[in-house]
Amino acid sequence: MERPVRVRFAPSPTGPLHIGGVRTALYNYLFARRHGGTMILRIEDTDSQRFVPGAEEYILESLKWCGIEIDEGVGVGGPHAPYRQSERRDIYLKYAKQLVESGWAYYAFDTAEELDALRKEYEARGETFAYNYSIREKLPTSLSLSKEEVAARIARGDQWVIRFKMPENEIVEMDDLIRGHVEVNTSTLDDKVLYKSADALPTYHLANIVDDRLMEVSHVIRGEEWLPSLPLHYLLYRAFGWTDLQPRFAHLPLLLKPTGGGKLSKRDGDKMGFPVFPLFWKSPTGETARGYREDGYFPEAFINMLALLGWNPGTEQEIFSMQELIDNFSLERVSKSGARFQPDKAKWFNAQYMHHKSDAELAALYQPILREHGIEVSDELAGRAAGIMKERATFITDLWDLTSFFFVAPTQYDEKQAKKYWKGDNPAMLRELREVLAGIDDFSLENTERIVHGWIEQKGYSLGQVMNTLRLALVGAGKGPGMYDVTSFIGKEETLRRIDNLLRNLKPGE
Repeated sequence: MERPVRVRFAPSPTGPLHIGGVRTALYNYLFARRHGGTMILRIEDTDSQRFVPGAEEYILESLKWCGIEIDEGVGVGGPHAPYRQSERRDIYLKYAKQLVESGWAYYAFDTAEELDALRKEYEARGETFAYNYSIREKLPTSLSLSKEEVAARIARGDQWVIRFKMPENEIVEMDDLIRGHVEVNTSTLDDKVLYKSADALPTYHLANIVDDRLMEVSHVIRGEEWLPSLPLHYLLYRAFGWTDLQPRFAHLPLLLKPTGGGKLSKRDGDKMGFPVFPLFWKSPTGETARGYREDGYFPEAFINMLALLGWNPGTEQEIFSMQELIDNFSLERVSKSGARFQPDKAKWFNAQYMHHKSDAELAALYQPILREHGIEVSDELAGRAAGIMKERATFITDLWDLTSFFFVAPTQYDEKQAKKYWKGDNPAMLRELREVLAGIDDFSLENTERIVHGWIEQKGYSLGQVMNTLRLALVGAGKGPGMYDVTSFIGKEETLRRIDNLLRNLKPGE
């Protein structure tokens, strides 16, 4: 019988959540939802030295903004609580000792200073130091010391670690859902630390294996940086006798710099002007980092963009709702090679979502910006203005520059446009047009367009000359939508007032 799908996102609270981490969470979430499974959030805070206050809250807020729902874990609870590893510390020592007793691990009493001196000795001989089968019985470990000596050292409070006893010259065969079959010789691996007495905490290797087993995780979907640890994790499942319950592994490709070389970093974003974190971050020391939310991205556009960095739906489709991503997602279509991040493509996705938003949705987002500029209008007018210009916008923040003339009459006129159109017969033509507009009772877009175009045709005027001169009066610059969008929006009285302002205040050129 197939095991129920249970996946986990297990970040460390060592700073803001990188978008690579968000993508890992997203792929876990899509996989869980696709298979009717459970999404677990576990906080792996065993590295007390690198813990950053506020980072856990940042992770929770980021996932919420992205629409990645947690079924079980931190912030939600569940049958395997607690879900913070620092609150589970009592669990791990038992399992570490079990490995020592079964011969799969051992106590090591060497200090950091002693190991550092040993490394330097090896370097001086042009050799690489590895803590493995070749040296572990020559160092102060439970493999070289008597049981009495080991017990005495522990009793007097000497610091120790428990290391995994990596087998010598054995082939570990592994299967990855993305990368296929992998084989590694254990003689190339060292004896990793599993538990440290100094802070009474396990390392990632022990804690994640024990927790995945106790939380009944069926699939481990994580970044490729953990691929070198896979042989150790396979061997830990064997050492505990859990091979029948071992999860299936999938290691995701890296997110690469826009230039393609190397992992995407905050430095790349700072240098090239784009965020690499979902939300704005301010560290306890005052360091800040930009966020997609604060830069004006829609969460659904951000998630859509991220989903396609490493996963290919197999079709030409690029715009996916979260439900469509769930329906189409599969690990088989995740790439082995790194995915190059493209800042312009991220903006393109946001623009697509902007263009498909309804006037009502846009009004809700645009109203705070209008109020910042002292504009108090109905949602209907705010949405209508945004709707007329949304095809030219990438972000909600673009809308003020694109639509301000709907709400504020020009007090200055673009010099280039004025020089081009406020000369010759154009001022007289605008006076005539003013009279035509003053005589229109039904000022709807269609009716105004019909009457004005009839007048232009009758007089033999140039449509471009008339419209661009009118644009100068109503907008003050060579931008904006069709002129009848503007006249119908601002109304007859305001249209005539703006024409009068231009006629009164700007001296025609030659």
